[in-house]
Amino acid sequence: MTAALAGVVGLAIGAVVGFLVRANMAKTSATAIEAQARQKLLEADQKSVDAAQEAALIVRSATDDAKAEAAQIRKEAEEDVKARREEIARLERRITDAEEELRERKQKLDARAAELEERDAIFHEARLKLEESAERQRAQLERIAGMTSSEAREELMAHEVDDAKRSAMAQVREIEQHAREEGEERARKILTIAIQRVASEQTAESTVSVFTLPSEDMKGRIIGREGRNIRAFEAATGVNIIIDDTPEAVVLSSFDPVRREAARMTLEKLVQDGRIHPARIEEVHERSQAEMEERIRRAGEDAVAEVGITDIHPEMVKLLGRLQYRTSYGQNVLRHLVESAHIASALAAELGVDPTIAKRGAFLHDIGKAVTHEVEGSHAIIGAEIARRMKEDPEVVHCIESHHGEVEQRTIHAVLAQIADSISGGRPGARRESLETYVKRLERLEEICNAFEGVEKVYAMQAGREVRVLVQPEAVDDIQSQVIARDIAKQVEEELQYPGQIRITVVRETRATEYAR
Repeated sequence: MTAALAGVVGLAIGAVVGFLVRANMAKTSATAIEAQARQKLLEADQKSVDAAQEAALIVRSATDDAKAEAAQIRKEAEEDVKARREEIARLERRITDAEEELRERKQKLDARAAELEERDAIFHEARLKLEESAERQRAQLERIAGMTSSEAREELMAHEVDDAKRSAMAQVREIEQHAREEGEERARKILTIAIQRVASEQTAESTVSVFTLPSEDMKGRIIGREGRNIRAFEAATGVNIIIDDTPEAVVLSSFDPVRREAARMTLEKLVQDGRIHPARIEEVHERSQAEMEERIRRAGEDAVAEVGITDIHPEMVKLLGRLQYRTSYGQNVLRHLVESAHIASALAAELGVDPTIAKRGAFLHDIGKAVTHEVEGSHAIIGAEIARRMKEDPEVVHCIESHHGEVEQRTIHAVLAQIADSISGGRPGARRESLETYVKRLERLEEICNAFEGVEKVYAMQAGREVRVLVQPEAVDDIQSQVIARDIAKQVEEELQYPGQIRITVVRETRATEYAR
């Protein structure tokens, strides 16, 4: 037990000794570390002192520069302030002078305003007096003249309008005279050449055809037993037969000229053969229709050959041939087309224009009349549609559709086609009209002329193609005569329909008469 205790004590003492040894070693290590740290601290303090000294030197240098710069800035600022003070003083002096000048101007303006107010009061008073005086004068003038101010104003306006018309007409007369001097000779030459190169015969046809019979007995055979022959004839041909008291003649009536001509040929063959009965009528009419188709084709081909056009659609040739039996105001339409084509070609040649399109357009311009009894609408538009369907040139189609003004003319060829149409239809002897229409046109022409103030007498001359208007010389002067002529022409153009043109001539005659005693 004592040995164990001694062992334990020995162990404890060994542990204490080991601990003390380790503690001594740690203390020695700590002392060394502390010495190293102190050395490093001393070195760091030395560096800090050096850095502080260096920083102090830099700060001292920067302070000196800043002081010098501050002194410079202060000096510049003082100079700038001094300059600004001088500028402000100068501006103050200018403002003072301007205020003094404005004060003087205000005084002058106040004086001027007072003067203007005084004048305005004077003018206002004078205006009131003038208005009162004008009102008294107006009332006095209305009492003397017997009309109100509105009536006088209207009369004055009418007078001014009349003066303007007179002035304008004087200028128009001068311009027209100048244009007439330059263009009349050439226009006359061109038209004369174009017309003289055309000389075609005219036929007078209407809606009825008179057929002469070899004897009066033939009327009974045409009528047949209980009228069966005449009924069969009318049913087969579509044409009415008028049998009246006219000796040895019957009348065929139809609005379709081709059908009427076929019926005439049928009746002619029946009369020559002598055998007239329903079956025979139908047989002869079929042969007449075939012959009529051949005549139509041949007439179209002859017209095309006469004009000198070869490349044309066969259907167009047939339509042209149908126009052989169509008239317009008594003028054969096919002959009119041929004549128009020649005139258009001559006009184009005189003007230096290619005559091909103008000739073709004038030749086909009335093609629509061949079917106007079958299709509704204007023959110009219908003809243009036919030509377009048959692959005609667009310029030719335009000539057809624009020759009556339904479509605005855009080419010189369309204008030439229209001129050729007018020349062919308007030249003397080309067309005729019914007596009733002719009389009505002349009566309306005289009414239009007599409606103008100052007109004394009116005379229609040359079948209504010229009108002589005699005016009162004391009521109408020379310029007013020109105005009346132009106004009459304009109203006639708007109200009447007529072929060609109507010449309006206003005659003002002044006579001076004295007696020697």
